[in-house]
Amino acid sequence: MTGSLELSLVEGSREPFLPLLLEADESEPAVRSYLEEGELFAILSDGVVAGEMLVLRDGEEMEIKSIAVAEDLRGRGIGRGAIELLAERAAASGVGRLIVGTADAAPGTHRFYLRSGFRYAGVRRGFFEAYPEPVLEDGLVVRDMVLFDREL
Repeated sequence: MTGSLELSLVEGSREPFLPLLLEADESEPAVRSYLEEGELFAILSDGVVAGEMLVLRDGEEMEIKSIAVAEDLRGRGIGRGAIELLAERAAASGVGRLIVGTADAAPGTHRFYLRSGFRYAGVRRGFFEAYPEPVLEDGLVVRDMVLFDREL
């Protein structure tokens, strides 16, 4: 990762971030169900919006509900850098643990979280079966959410 990276709290309408949010969660009804919850951060790389991160705090835990980097900017360390910035911010505000969940059929995403300091933390069986449309990942129907956590 070269250049500057920062998290900027989104004030006002979150609608302009919907396309990026849909990169992380393909179900628009699901995204709209949490669009106005928690805090939404623009991930800025050299002052330009490179991605988004939506987080929900529950006491001493913070869940990364959504994180996405624009497709043409992936592989540059922006996502991992954004998680580090979030971890610093969260720890400074008394959060002791970050949690995140992803599709069971997304091994690349699993590797990303493991490389970002997370560990496997469990499975929410049948989580994606409640979605209005089947979720596909690499040609497989996604059913379960795999959980990861990171102590701060």
